[in-house]
Amino acid sequence: MTLILDGGMGRELHRLGAPFRQPEWSALALIEAPEFVSHAHERFAEAGAQVLTTNSYAVVPFHIGDEYFAESGQELADLAGDCARQVADRHGLKVAGSLPPAMGSYQPELFDADAAREILSILIKGLGPYVDIWLAETLSCLEEARIAGDLLAEDQRPLWLSFTLDDEGPAQLRSGESIVAAATLARELDVDALLFNCSAPEVMDLAVRQAREALGGAAVQIGVYANGFDQYEPELPANEGLSDMREDLGPQRYLAFARQWVASGASIIGGCCGVGPEHISALSAGLDLVPDGSSREAGYERVQA
Repeated sequence: MTLILDGGMGRELHRLGAPFRQPEWSALALIEAPEFVSHAHERFAEAGAQVLTTNSYAVVPFHIGDEYFAESGQELADLAGDCARQVADRHGLKVAGSLPPAMGSYQPELFDADAAREILSILIKGLGPYVDIWLAETLSCLEEARIAGDLLAEDQRPLWLSFTLDDEGPAQLRSGESIVAAATLARELDVDALLFNCSAPEVMDLAVRQAREALGGAAVQIGVYANGFDQYEPELPANEGLSDMREDLGPQRYLAFARQWVASGASIIGGCCGVGPEHISALSAGLDLVPDGSSREAGYERVQA
């Protein structure tokens, strides 16, 4: 049985015509026009997502600047939580509180534990009243995950850890650390789920299989939500443009990948950057869902890619 997550918020906001630019990314809509955030959540809910993720990924100094984060970071996190909660409650869904990489995506070499602890503490305080699940996502190294685990050690809600993978090499984190090491840490922190996200669909299956073997009989679910980037462009630094999206990753092809991940041991499936409501609709219609996750394809007006 599969739990369906939502898709990529940033690209969906861009497609909807929300205020959108670098470096603020998806945080700009939250700041200037939060009704677009609610609209995006609504579209994913109508597509069949069973978990909505808060639009807090870019609510970090890396995107909105140190001064603005210090002044308004908790307030924006609170607003992100409220937007997701209101839509989730209308549809009977869960809310996952996004705890992003504090120093920016794909850059484990920039990680600063003290700074990350302070940033994530502010996000946790703002999101706390609204979430059912904590989702520390797009983690590039184990140290990022450990900080999230430490901060939430006394919180009784489920903690999910989601790592981004090297798109080019063997199955490993972007730091070069192994899937086995990530699974070992997941067991140590007693998390509810170990996921892999914001990487190419092609690299996910091996990671799932390695994680399943490393976890053994541990009661840790495995999940995947891949991105739709054409390819990672290291020469295009974060906050300096938009990567092109693939043209060969329509809903049915993404569903085919998802079926393989499920066959290999994944039980939580969604999408990251560029994976929209039309993909989530295909997942909802094409996978065997957990209870209360019946297909909603018939009532969903497909979105043109």
